[in-house]
Amino acid sequence: MSVINSNKEKIIIQGNIPLIGDIRIAGSKNASLPILASSLLCNELKLHNVPRLQDVITMLRLLNTLGAYISLTDEGILIIDSSNLECYEAPYEQVSAMRASILVLCPLVARLGNAKVALPGGCAIGSRPVDYHIKGLQKMGAKIEIKNGFIYAKALDGLKGCNFYFEQPSVTGTENLVMASTLAKGKTVLTNCALEPEVIDLCDCLIKMGAKIKGHGTPTIVIEGVESLSSAEHSIIPDRIEAGTFMIAIATTKGKATIKSIKSSHLESLIASLRTSGVSVSTENVGLENEQIIIDAQDAQLKSCNISTAPFPGFPTDLQAQYSVLNTIADGKSFIQENIFENRFMHCRELQRMGAILNIKGNKCYFEGNSKLSPAPVKATDLRASASLITAALTMEGQSEIMNISHLDRGYELMEEKLSLLGAKIWRE
Repeated sequence: MSVINSNKEKIIIQGNIPLIGDIRIAGSKNASLPILASSLLCNELKLHNVPRLQDVITMLRLLNTLGAYISLTDEGILIIDSSNLECYEAPYEQVSAMRASILVLCPLVARLGNAKVALPGGCAIGSRPVDYHIKGLQKMGAKIEIKNGFIYAKALDGLKGCNFYFEQPSVTGTENLVMASTLAKGKTVLTNCALEPEVIDLCDCLIKMGAKIKGHGTPTIVIEGVESLSSAEHSIIPDRIEAGTFMIAIATTKGKATIKSIKSSHLESLIASLRTSGVSVSTENVGLENEQIIIDAQDAQLKSCNISTAPFPGFPTDLQAQYSVLNTIADGKSFIQENIFENRFMHCRELQRMGAILNIKGNKCYFEGNSKLSPAPVKATDLRASASLITAALTMEGQSEIMNISHLDRGYELMEEKLSLLGAKIWRE
């Protein structure tokens, strides 16, 4: 598996072209990463629809460091063989590149009784503590020590089932503790869990391994521990954030396109917001668990829409940067309130360089609307900011340059190629 060389740091876009055509969505990044980590719990896991992303490469390298053997078939099936797993140390060099690396912590403790995992890194969009992961393991009987930038966790006699309450729903916290619970002795009840589709997909994969899990997709998940998990095969769900990014880009360019291989139930909050903004959105069933979404903004008079981010099924924080562009160019005043991360308006400063009229106050960004955007050199600050600036550049006359786009390949598979298929003039230098 390989991705585009992110060392090519600049994206060039010749904008003001409506996006028209069909686009197929890749497998979900945010589902792939915990499911890849879950491969440490069994001897072999075969995965379909794994996206070609830098974060996936980072996780695979980490799994390989821990002793897993990775292979890819001619049919594109990714196979992770963890039958000879012995190493329990996740080094700083790999973990610091991606926060999701913390997801190997609980599988290592559950299976080997030992883990040494560096404190994680990732996008600079705010603090994302690992308190729940540690407190949950402690309730399961693990001894935890944090020193020299590492989490040391031991449960040599195995983990024990417990009751654990999340003060705030945490996606990675829920995922990690579910994985730990699958091999714990007795019953574990996790309350106030995250409801995200990616959590459900992980649980579905674990159930295929033989885990006894009930209630996933609700606030309370109950897990009955088993002695061991067996090999399994699973297909990753579509990436709702990639789909949402393209839906917003199509709307802002006054285009019309069909988003294929997606689940509309994962995007209900975005669909409602786009319709409020005057965009036509319709869905079609095209087979068993296979849908497509048609976005038509060719005759739309775009209207701004107030957004307040929230855990699923609320509006995703991972799409607010992209929707900022729509609110910037649409009619009317609006605001976006960011309730998940405290430092996720960095893209707005770059939008201002392009001519956006906005004002940031605390966790709200206020948009005047009807901003006349024009090209300016801008720099991406994180993964979703990259998508936001690309979306903005697609809407405006002239040629735009977006620098520091190494973040982009962490979360979007072949984004320039897919945009080109919709008629965009976009390339790297």
